[in-house]
Amino acid sequence: MMKLKVTLFGVLTAVSLGIVAPYASGQDGGEAYTAYLNGDYATALKEWRPLAEQGNLFAQYDLGQMYRYGVGVPQNYKEAARWYRLAAEQGHFYAQSDLGWMYFDGKGVPQDDEEAAKWWRLAAEQGHAPAQTYLGVMYWIGAPEDYIYSHMWFNLAAANGHDDAEEGRDIVAKKMTPSQIEKAQTLAQECLRKNYKGC
Repeated sequence: MMKLKVTLFGVLTAVSLGIVAPYASGQDGGEAYTAYLNGDYATALKEWRPLAEQGNLFAQYDLGQMYRYGVGVPQNYKEAARWYRLAAEQGHFYAQSDLGWMYFDGKGVPQDDEEAAKWWRLAAEQGHAPAQTYLGVMYWIGAPEDYIYSHMWFNLAAANGHDDAEEGRDIVAKKMTPSQIEKAQTLAQECLRKNYKGC
């Protein structure tokens, strides 16, 4: 049981290592993005920092990534969390999801499962399948433990193509009664109809 939880989290953590930036080439961070892809981290940092300070949520997220993983800058979880929060508060679902991880791991911020779930829920409500999977895991291992909601979030994430969610859903289903599974499936359908809001 614990092996799967570690495997799920290990695989899911690896998903969020990359820079995600929908920049148009040459404007609003596009040059920084190209520089980053080419390994020119000093140029990426020089270009992204002023954009991030002006409130560009994509540059804020990308700076968070650089600080979290120590790419082009010394690794600094507190600084990563600061940049993630700025982007997350503007609705950037990758930043919300990664800030959730920071709280879950207690890196750069105090460890806080409720705060992690809050940020993951915000990303999940935007259809972000990894965050939906993280919520499935949180309900599975207790935040609070609720197999019905765990199954619901895993089911939604699986429907959105997240492979790990399928595995989680199937394992949780083994702990549930048929009526609980039916309720979880109904909740997933309702959540989908509501476009993930208020689930």
